Amino acid sequence: MPHDPRALDENLLSFWREYHLCTLTTLRPDGTPHVVPVGATLDPETGTARVISGRNSRKVRNVLAAGPSGLRVAVCQVDGPRWCTLEGIAVVSDEPDRVAEGVRRYAERYRPPRENPERVVIEITVDRVLGRG
Repeated sequence: MPHDPRALDENLLSFWREYHLCTLTTLRPDGTPHVVPVGATLDPETGTARVISGRNSRKVRNVLAAGPSGLRVAVCQVDGPRWCTLEGIAVVSDEPDRVAEGVRRYAERYRPPRENPERVVIEITVDRVLGRG
């Protein structure tokens, strides 16, 4: 299995374009895992996964608590025997262009999200891919 998301085979790339809910695993400041369902997108050209969220969510607070260098996280989706986990370093951005890109990609994969003036985007620089498409 390639570690670089830019080297994913067409089956896994297709899997990441289909409508599937995912889980995002972050670590709380005390080191315990926090796992929640999310909508996630993958940009294989840049190796970036994105999750949009409200700035006060636990997952966002977990990433921010790790500091500017980010937090190691995992995003996983499962559909029967097919599954894929993306691992990497997550950072949070409230920059309007970056949030808009997260919203655009979310709307393409899922549906347009509701308005949220507190929206931020969690951007994950993917450095490991595991799965079977």
